[in-house]
Amino acid sequence: MSTPTETVYDEAAINQRLQAELPHWRYENGWIRRKYRTSGWKSTLMVVTTIGHLAEAAWHHPDLAVSYAFVEVKLVTHSAKGITEKDFALARKIEEVVQWDAAASSGGVLPGTPDEPRFRYLKHD
Repeated sequence: MSTPTETVYDEAAINQRLQAELPHWRYENGWIRRKYRTSGWKSTLMVVTTIGHLAEAAWHHPDLAVSYAFVEVKLVTHSAKGITEKDFALARKIEEVVQWDAAASSGGVLPGTPDEPRFRYLKHD
């Protein structure tokens, strides 16, 4: 018996939700996915660690593809064999934290990462 958080969405509902709530995510081969582009290995590791922390705190673990200048996140609820509310909730939290723009959201109190090559971090959408 499935719980409300493990009700599996069909492909049309998944695509509708992604378009409305997570426009940089896509549905492909049974997973919701997002690729974050980084400025290099150090930034990639910071993104992976951030996602790892969020996944562990949520107790819902994505698959990650990690390369020099990107991290791809893939989410599915294995126990339900499909996309559930758990996947959307974790995707939203990952998006919120990884895409956080300190300068824009703090009213200038936090300067954010300098836009110069030696400090560049994430390629924001």
